[in-house]
Amino acid sequence: MSRIGQSASETSQSFSVGAAPLVAASVLPQAIKEFRAHRPDVRVQLFDGGTATIMPMVESGQLDMGVGVFFKHAPGIRRTPLFRFFLMVIRADNGAASRRATITWSALKGETLISQPPTLPIQQFIDKHLARAGVVHPPSFVLNYLNTQIAMVEAGEGVAIIPSYGLPACRDRRVVMSRLINPVVHLDFYEIRHGGRKLPPVAKDFISFLQSYIAGWAGRSGVL
Repeated sequence: MSRIGQSASETSQSFSVGAAPLVAASVLPQAIKEFRAHRPDVRVQLFDGGTATIMPMVESGQLDMGVGVFFKHAPGIRRTPLFRFFLMVIRADNGAASRRATITWSALKGETLISQPPTLPIQQFIDKHLARAGVVHPPSFVLNYLNTQIAMVEAGEGVAIIPSYGLPACRDRRVVMSRLINPVVHLDFYEIRHGGRKLPPVAKDFISFLQSYIAGWAGRSGVL
């Protein structure tokens, strides 16, 4: 009985969370570290993968939760908003002329675009707004990861439209960032879980902590 009790206690003090690679690399490591400073008994398993992979893993119970931009609402999956980011455009830093705080969607006409695969929901979301602004030319590169997009922009191969949570990843690159306006396009950042499963209490504590942590992280990173 004591071994069973110990096993149940260990289970309740652990949870798993999935996130896209850029979020898993730039936001969650420090968040997990700060959370565990107050809860050293907690074991956190982090999975880094695309949102298309995370959603079915949450549905099947392989992950307790996922965090990120999830556009489609799946039956049985509960979404909780954590923060609101926005879309921005990045380009190679070619001096003062390239540094603009804002840029309109229509001003991207004639630009060489570096995008993600058109099968990804976030790229479909971006393409929809490009089409509305009359920007319809095909991308010069189609890349799987935001970090690769940022590197190609730095190399001067074109411009890219990325979520503002990617801004810290641009800090050490020779790129400049401009908020897209007319319209400003927001991206809601969610925590998802299976609605029919009960989360470990410590996982609920982590989500409450993460919501306030992301707001502070966004302020420190200049994302707001």
